[in-house]
Amino acid sequence: MQPSTQTSLMKRLSQYFLRGLITILPIGLTIYLLFTLVAWSEAFAMQFIRPIVGNFYIPGLGLILMACIIVLAGFLISRDATARLLNWVELPFTNIPVVKSVYNSLKSFADYFSPQHREETAQQVVILRFPDQPIEIVGLITRNHMQGLPPGFLPGDRVAVYLPMGYMIGGYTVFVPRDWLTPINMSVEEAMRSSLIAWMSTRKTP
Repeated sequence: MQPSTQTSLMKRLSQYFLRGLITILPIGLTIYLLFTLVAWSEAFAMQFIRPIVGNFYIPGLGLILMACIIVLAGFLISRDATARLLNWVELPFTNIPVVKSVYNSLKSFADYFSPQHREETAQQVVILRFPDQPIEIVGLITRNHMQGLPPGFLPGDRVAVYLPMGYMIGGYTVFVPRDWLTPINMSVEEAMRSSLIAWMSTRKTP
């Protein structure tokens, strides 16, 4: 076999390998994470119901029990008395220096997905255009008003826009006038996926 033929063959094989890896890796990781979550939920829940049901077992019973516990916790925390009790339980987590930073970050992240937070923010994908500048930046509106913020911000009809970075988890939050923004017909999930890979993909994701 000629060296040029071998080089061409190796190049083609490497391309096939990368394409296969890109196809299989997201599917494999998703299945693995779902399987790990279900297995952990089953094992954790069965520790509580094993003394009651003995060897009786129905696949998914542990997962159903975990879902019921989560719903019950949500119901209880909606009551004023339980909410006050939770404030006492949270005291050690909100006062210890290192633990406080981790706990507050996780709590803020969880609160972000609450229905009340979603209604207040009404997150929208927008294009940010600076006046007299031919630059367009895709971002997400994360705050529709300036109420509740400390003094020092500029007055006017301004909103908070999160600008995600490519190739990494991170970004910048800027406060800009509302008329600098143009809403676009794109879901938040699609915008985040596109930003993560620097908008290299040309396929429209569902």
